[in-house]
Amino acid sequence: MLITPTLSVLLASLLTTLPIIVNAPLLPPMGLLMLLSWRLMRSDVWPIWIGIPLGFVDDLVSGQPVGSAVALWTIVMLSIDLVDRKIVWRDYRVDWIIGGVALLFVLVCGAALARAGSLGDIVMLVGPQWIFSLFLLPLFMLLVARLDRWRLRR
Repeated sequence: MLITPTLSVLLASLLTTLPIIVNAPLLPPMGLLMLLSWRLMRSDVWPIWIGIPLGFVDDLVSGQPVGSAVALWTIVMLSIDLVDRKIVWRDYRVDWIIGGVALLFVLVCGAALARAGSLGDIVMLVGPQWIFSLFLLPLFMLLVARLDRWRLRR
């Protein structure tokens, strides 16, 4: 039961290694989308430090500088935990906003760590990727809800 969330994030991170050829980074960070979906839907599944090993695997398969996803995913997990303590109730829209801000933070900081150019270049580079990721986030949340239902039935 405990391996399903971790395995789903690892498999989602591996999806970015598919041989899809594009001129700009358009493919969303699937591992991060899955991690955010699990964290927003089920905060009790993982410890707070889970971003370290999962981010390390994502760094290894994505080609980002090693340590960037480790640091950024951990910051995101800590930030969501902080938001959880401040917000009394959350609904679907609040989760989508939290996920969108986290995605934007990771994409912009990841591009900056990879030295993709000036801030304007980075925003133009990751803008389409962020919008695509933002629209995929509800689908990943639905997938996580179904995986969780399957996981709890076993």
